[in-house]
Amino acid sequence: MQRMVIQRILIGLVTLWVVSVLVFVMTSLLPGDVAQIVLGQSATPESLAAYRAERGLDQPLIFQYFGWLGNMLTGDLGTSKAGGASISSLISGRLGNTMYLAAVVAIISVPLSVGLGLLAAMYPGTWIDKSLTFGTLALISVPEFFIATFMVLIFAVNLGWLPAIARVAEEDTFWEMARGIAMPLLVLVIVVAAQMIRMTRAGILNVMNAPYIEMAILKGVRRNRIILRHAFFNTIGPIVNVIALNLAYLVSGVVIVETIFAYPGLAKLMIDGVQTRDLPLVQATAMIFCGTYVILIILADVAAILANPRLRNPK
Repeated sequence: MQRMVIQRILIGLVTLWVVSVLVFVMTSLLPGDVAQIVLGQSATPESLAAYRAERGLDQPLIFQYFGWLGNMLTGDLGTSKAGGASISSLISGRLGNTMYLAAVVAIISVPLSVGLGLLAAMYPGTWIDKSLTFGTLALISVPEFFIATFMVLIFAVNLGWLPAIARVAEEDTFWEMARGIAMPLLVLVIVVAAQMIRMTRAGILNVMNAPYIEMAILKGVRRNRIILRHAFFNTIGPIVNVIALNLAYLVSGVVIVETIFAYPGLAKLMIDGVQTRDLPLVQATAMIFCGTYVILIILADVAAILANPRLRNPK
């Protein structure tokens, strides 16, 4: 088992290196010139050249990459090309906001999704199963911006219950903070839970066709007991992988939600960096997203190995 865990960690490190190359090259190909954006259209060629030389933008791309990679490995995220502030200081507050929102969504959506998925699998073909299947399929088919816009129209404009703009402040009370993030929280729970409910249900029903399950049914064991005591534990691997993918989405894929609700998170910061062509900021946030994704996938693989003896002993 240790060898398999080490293999997955090594694969994750190689993946991060490949992603770093892609992130650096793709961001370097973005149209626009940060020097022109910062100094304005009236800047002289001499001032533009001096700005690029001061920030190392005139060096060959390969030297810029290795310099950037070396700084990343030492924990130095660099300095913002647009504002001149430390990228670490820009990211620290935004990362906390994103992680806070992701944690609250995970606490609500994971048990809710697993519970509803198990409920649908316990009563296949009934109105409970059909309602959950139809509802989750409809929610998966609808893009996030439509759900977010619909929520704003109903709860903020028509009913006036919740603010359309998210608010996160340290001086807020618990209820003020809960009300401030209620809209993006609700949208993310809906989007994330729909996928996890479907995968939990599909995984359980797939295991229900196994010979040992059929034997338990022939012995007269109740379906609910079979699902909770036998089928569920054999589907933990796929379920954990789906949960890991959705948790990674909560950190890296909430660009639309954070933009619509003006939530001061990491994804919104990356969008601001793209608009100002602040390449170091975009590269740092992208690597945080990719690193979070890889770590969660590795944890999901390890959890699947621990839960399934066949993975620990492939022979």
